[in-house]
Amino acid sequence: MKNIRNFSIIAHIDHGKSTLADRFIQMCEMVSVREFKNQILDNMDIERERGITIKSQTICLPYTARDGKKYSLNLVDTPGHVDFSYEVSRALASCEGALLLIDAAQGVEAQTLANLYLAMENNLEIIPIINKIDLPSADPDAIMLQIEDELGLDIASARMCSAKTGKGVDEVLEAVVNLLPPPQGDPDAPLEALIFDANYDPFRGTIISCRIMNGRVKAGDTIIFMSNKAAYKVEEVGLFHLVRSAQKELSAGQVGYILAGVKTVNDTRPGDTITLRDRPCPKALPGFKEIQPVVFSSLYPISTDDYENLAAAMDKLKLNDAALTFQKDSSAALGFGFRCGFLGLLHLEVVQERIEREFDIPLILTVPTVNYHFYLQDGTIKEIDNPSYFPDPATIIRTEEPFIKTSILMPERYMGPVMTLCMERRAENTNYNYPTPGRIELTCELPLAEVIYDFYDKLKSITQGYGSFDYQLLDYRPSDLVKLDILVNGERVDALSQLSHRDKARERSLNACERLKEEIPRQMFKIAIQGAIGGNIVARTTISALRKDVTAKCYGGDISRKRKLLEKQKAGKKRMKTVGNVEIPQKAFLAVLKSDN
Repeated sequence: MKNIRNFSIIAHIDHGKSTLADRFIQMCEMVSVREFKNQILDNMDIERERGITIKSQTICLPYTARDGKKYSLNLVDTPGHVDFSYEVSRALASCEGALLLIDAAQGVEAQTLANLYLAMENNLEIIPIINKIDLPSADPDAIMLQIEDELGLDIASARMCSAKTGKGVDEVLEAVVNLLPPPQGDPDAPLEALIFDANYDPFRGTIISCRIMNGRVKAGDTIIFMSNKAAYKVEEVGLFHLVRSAQKELSAGQVGYILAGVKTVNDTRPGDTITLRDRPCPKALPGFKEIQPVVFSSLYPISTDDYENLAAAMDKLKLNDAALTFQKDSSAALGFGFRCGFLGLLHLEVVQERIEREFDIPLILTVPTVNYHFYLQDGTIKEIDNPSYFPDPATIIRTEEPFIKTSILMPERYMGPVMTLCMERRAENTNYNYPTPGRIELTCELPLAEVIYDFYDKLKSITQGYGSFDYQLLDYRPSDLVKLDILVNGERVDALSQLSHRDKARERSLNACERLKEEIPRQMFKIAIQGAIGGNIVARTTISALRKDVTAKCYGGDISRKRKLLEKQKAGKKRMKTVGNVEIPQKAFLAVLKSDN
């Protein structure tokens, strides 16, 4: 055990975590030059396309130190985005130490601090690493001062490297071996293993990623999950090299996988404890704290026949993405689906893309909403995230919506447009300071509902990609909320209803009406598309009718013949409007979700 090191790489977005992991893998000769590719641990197509890490990945590296000792290094590469911070917190539970990566040009940023606090909560040994020292704008000495002043870490243990060129990476590996503690645990005690991730393989069942805290496990043992007492016989145990590598046994201190033919996806829950049936441990490990979803949206399959497949897909995805929460939902317009909770809009996009790619199920999403509090006259408080459960307005005393504290880092030349954007979104208590010359940190308090719509996209385009955005939930504050309904031909479309602040309701309903006008095909009669708050119509557009020229056969002659035909057509259209149904195409629902540009 004294030759094992379990550590993870944590940092802000784009500070070079995956690149450093690539260099470690090359230095430990885990992969030949011919087979090497960048972001080698990011095995999802969506991660490669976006250039970000979404899933934390584990790999076991054999390393020979300068003094000739052989070590086994279990490395966990983690995501940097705030939407995937739950991945980071779970990965840290399986480690004893962390490398805190800091960009030599950008310095300490919002997620650097957030991840540092996560590591401290888990009592990890932290080594600060200054990366990207090869950049022309790098200033390692100033970053050293930041590490000491802002993070309060000891700079004696800090190391400098360039993950891109490989300079100084060997020093980092030596620091891992010399400065991080080996794992603690008793190989002869009853088995205690913490599940921190899982994957579904259609041939082998669930692949359980776990950290062995005490005891040992080998093929042939019968294990039980402490949460539901389900028992399985172990088929294979092993370590994560670039591919799964089977071992005779896993013992205390190691991070590896267990295959036990687990076909029922619900049995495996991240945070659960595995023990042996014949010799169980006295109590379960503490596990992970429950995650609080922030953004809510409903997912529906485009074809109603896909509902069963979607239910199975959601179960398998939940196994691999523990931050996703969902429950069954139904809609008059879209049929059966799921009401899902996400940690942010990027998380929502990623889940939608993964379902469409990995399970081949095309989806429709409803307008994202947040959790609102409604105080009613009978003294009850209702938490509502779905517009269809909006209470009767006469019974509401007051409504509250969640506020967040945002921190936006950007070059100072973008100060004006970003301030304007924040003011449009009802920002309060705006402050700013200068962490380094030329860069501004703007902090303000915003309603979460204003941020989830398209705030991040707008911020990125205003700052030409240089703005970084981080937030934390603050509290609930009074707000003037209304339910906005969209009516097509006088019929309410429940999938397009949304909760909105009264000041924004007209703007939103105009946008939705214009979008629907573009997407709904013309009929033989006029179609009115309206936005309504209760009984008040606040926006309207009209799709004009297709018209057949009924007077084409009349050459000259008396005008009364033409009038008679036109009157007859008018009566027919009137009759048609009372019985006609307007089919709303699926792409119209998606068009309403997209922002103005």
